Amino acid sequence: MAEVERSARRPLSDGQRGFRIQAPMVDSVSCYCRVDAGTVAGATKFVPGSKMCIQPDINPNAHRSKNSRRERTRYQPPLLPGLPDDLAIACLIRVPRVEHTKLRLVCKRWYRLLAGNFFYCQRKSLGMAEEWVYVMKRDRDGKISWHAFDPTYQIWQSLPPIPAEYSEVVGFGCCVLSGCHLYLFGGRDPRRGSMRRVIFYSARTNKWHSAPYMLRKRHFFGSCVINNCIYVAGGECDGMQRCLRSAEVYDPNRSRWNFITDMSAAMVPFITVVYDGKWFLKGLGSQREVMSEAYDPETNSWSQVNEGMVAGWRNPCISMNGKLYALDCRDGCKLRVYDEATESWNKFIDSKLHLGSSRALEAAALVPLNGKLCIIRNNMSISLVDVSSPDKQVETNPHLWENIAGKGNFRTLVTNLWSTIAGRSSMKSHIVHCQVLQA
Repeated sequence: MAEVERSARRPLSDGQRGFRIQAPMVDSVSCYCRVDAGTVAGATKFVPGSKMCIQPDINPNAHRSKNSRRERTRYQPPLLPGLPDDLAIACLIRVPRVEHTKLRLVCKRWYRLLAGNFFYCQRKSLGMAEEWVYVMKRDRDGKISWHAFDPTYQIWQSLPPIPAEYSEVVGFGCCVLSGCHLYLFGGRDPRRGSMRRVIFYSARTNKWHSAPYMLRKRHFFGSCVINNCIYVAGGECDGMQRCLRSAEVYDPNRSRWNFITDMSAAMVPFITVVYDGKWFLKGLGSQREVMSEAYDPETNSWSQVNEGMVAGWRNPCISMNGKLYALDCRDGCKLRVYDEATESWNKFIDSKLHLGSSRALEAAALVPLNGKLCIIRNNMSISLVDVSSPDKQVETNPHLWENIAGKGNFRTLVTNLWSTIAGRSSMKSHIVHCQVLQA
């Protein structure tokens, strides 16, 4: 050290005056300061191997053996070479969702980052989370297959197969919790009969997981989500008492199912919707008569539904922006809206381009997608309707009603293929459930 100081004070020779002495190289731990504190503050707590600091510290163990397991664990390479991890995360969260499968394959640190909640919570808080449409379809062989549609790039994405225990089940429920977890529950297996089984798929990890079973075996029941809790009611069960009155709720925070007040009469619901904070159901009673009830989660009580709403209430239907919408034709090209003041259904919007009434063109689901109403048909065609401007004419404002899947262009080649397959097997292939997941 003394020799280094003496050489630093020694005057330069003529050949050395044009050059600057370079400081000796030192090994230091990476500095992971809050570079982008406005977007990813605190990110280092969730990234293994990071360290908060004001400036780089000299590493006293720089010349330790490279075979040291502790050193390899503590000092990991950065997420992106040359960038602090905070800034690297700020870049990675802006990568489109369609590329996330490839990001997980880059390295273990990227895989762990995308497997955690922090990465997708940041995307959601910054308004970068993307919504995909997930369609479950029963094929001609009676098995369930499913597909995801990316509305941004208008392409269908491959998904991990549905677990074998649900590949042939009928009458099962399907709901979404926390915007990214798709739950399958109940149903009737052709070999085991009615089930209590519950599984869920995470759009963040692209994997299936198990969940606590329901309290009662049931199939062909009603289900909904209120305050991020799953409610199920009615349905059928193998045995002496086929039609059920019982209802229960699943709270993901407690990871537990609990019974709620029974319905006034046994019912097999075929239409359910959450509207004005209540859960409305319409179905068939034990004598095959049409029935309807409404459940209020605040009072844990059931009540009757007015006749005006039930009379024109058809499936599918949806509640958006405080209004209740339903179809007015089989192919979903006409919509109606419920007027609570007059207790009647009124014409709302017409696409002026009707597809037909075949089974393949039948509208199977209505879901909210990026602030618009999304119509999904059995032939895998999809339409988006802007319900925020009902006074405008579709003819002069084509953006109010747009077909994002099923059109004859190159970007939707896969969509056309699915439509052709569905059309050929229209009597044996149909959509069972449709949901929107965010990631």
